[in-house]
Amino acid sequence: MDMDDKTPRDQGVVPPPPPPVSECPPRLLVIGAGSRGRAYGRAVISSSNGVLSAVAEPDDYKRNKFGTTMIWGSTLPPPEGASFRDWREFMAYETERRARAEAGEKDVPLGIDAAFVCVLDEMHRDVVVALSKLGGIHIMCEKPMATTLDHCLDMYKALQDNVDATGQQTVFSIGHVLRYSPHNKLLRKLLLEDRVIGDILSVVHTEPVGWWHFTHSYVRGNWRRERTSAPSLLTKSCHDIDVLLWLLCSPPDCSSRGCPPPHLPSTVSSTGSLQYFKKNRKPLAAGAATNCLSCPIEQSCKYSAKRIYVGPELVGVGTGNRGWPLSIVIPDIESYGTGQDAEAAVLANLAEDYDDNTTNAEVAQRNWFGRCVYESDNDVCDEQIVTISWDEDPRPSSPLSSQDGSSGSTAPTAPLADNLRGRGSKLATFHMVAQTKEVCERYTRLYGVDGEIFADSKTITVHNFNTGQSITHNTQVESLGHGGGDAGLTRQFVMAVDMVKNHGWSTDRAQRELIGCTLDEVIRSHAMVFCAEKARKERKVVDWAEWWSKEVESKLDSE
Repeated sequence: MDMDDKTPRDQGVVPPPPPPVSECPPRLLVIGAGSRGRAYGRAVISSSNGVLSAVAEPDDYKRNKFGTTMIWGSTLPPPEGASFRDWREFMAYETERRARAEAGEKDVPLGIDAAFVCVLDEMHRDVVVALSKLGGIHIMCEKPMATTLDHCLDMYKALQDNVDATGQQTVFSIGHVLRYSPHNKLLRKLLLEDRVIGDILSVVHTEPVGWWHFTHSYVRGNWRRERTSAPSLLTKSCHDIDVLLWLLCSPPDCSSRGCPPPHLPSTVSSTGSLQYFKKNRKPLAAGAATNCLSCPIEQSCKYSAKRIYVGPELVGVGTGNRGWPLSIVIPDIESYGTGQDAEAAVLANLAEDYDDNTTNAEVAQRNWFGRCVYESDNDVCDEQIVTISWDEDPRPSSPLSSQDGSSGSTAPTAPLADNLRGRGSKLATFHMVAQTKEVCERYTRLYGVDGEIFADSKTITVHNFNTGQSITHNTQVESLGHGGGDAGLTRQFVMAVDMVKNHGWSTDRAQRELIGCTLDEVIRSHAMVFCAEKARKERKVVDWAEWWSKEVESKLDSE
């Protein structure tokens, strides 16, 4: 009998209230008050038991706006140790503050316990290494960890040496927010703990970037050039690769010290290119125009910067929007009010352009949001597919003949999939695509021995082959930030810092139980991106173990 009734089942995932505030709550610094820094700042206030104590940001408007709304309010000047023009100014101050405290000086302000690193991607390495050398500060670094593998390894080594006063390695978290959304946490539970489709055989995961969103960030914006930023697979999709490894590599529960080893991939391949946003795709009627505001077909072009940033249709001034992405085009857009002044400011920015006399360095150092998308200097992929395979890899202590996996067990023989305990051969395919209606509303199909799952950004539908029944799980989200992932990551990181500072936890325990992601996992998922890029550029299938040994282990061992 066909039982495919798609019965909905509301999981009722209600966002938890902020944890109780400790007597000495974690004091937090945000380095970089751009869109990600503000997102984590809001999450600290709404979802954590920490206190925002300082901000470091070179842009006066962003720094003062962050400080007045989240730290010092109307108090002027800001309290000592609360406002810094950049991370270097903070480092100098904190070094001096510690020396003053050690010398016994009275009324020295308290220092910070942890930092959110939200600067430009290419600055992550310098900031995290410097904080680690200062020592004792817990760190959350926005994704990606760094823009090159060597810089990631530099950070890995520095973070291992970042210890607190007791000699314990400090807590570290990465901005892989997808791990912390209620939707993805439920998906992982259904797959790995409840095993609703048995052993996983294959996964097809898609990130639809969005046709206009891609032009904003990867054609006109910060991440358009690989040599000044990084490949789009890293800057846009590194946490998608991380989620795949989280579902297919990591053991179901690593909160205890006796965590089983990960099931590591066998091969990696990738194809992709800059397919569309280039000069030979430019409509003939656009002629020699390089800027939307001087283009003869601007009104009929879907990529018109005026349509995207000014009009009432998408995310422009005409919609009443004053946040992202307008706040990237004009950081102080809120100061222009809601009338013609805001529109005039945006149009003035869009009119800026470069020509053949502009040096490459000048072009590369800023964004050009009015530039024709077919005439930009972008070179990153707008379409890419990554394929990862795993071979069977049963644990030596878990012979296939025993159901419970213990050596010498007399338990009855179980099906092969049960005995492999998630370590059977499997395949994952990831697709990053620019030309989509959806904007970052990811969807995934997962195929197992006992059923299949379709998961979008809101629901998870499980079909069971044995019963013929389909059940849909709905998850409630706490905020729009990555389906609640921003708030979830922030809550867990600050809670980990609090448990170490105030409740006697070891940093190792806080890392395992609350962060739920080790430094080794962070390196592995980033390394996978760089491995995939090698496979794409060299048009080859890469042996993961061989590549890892050469590009990661040998470099760490040489130190």
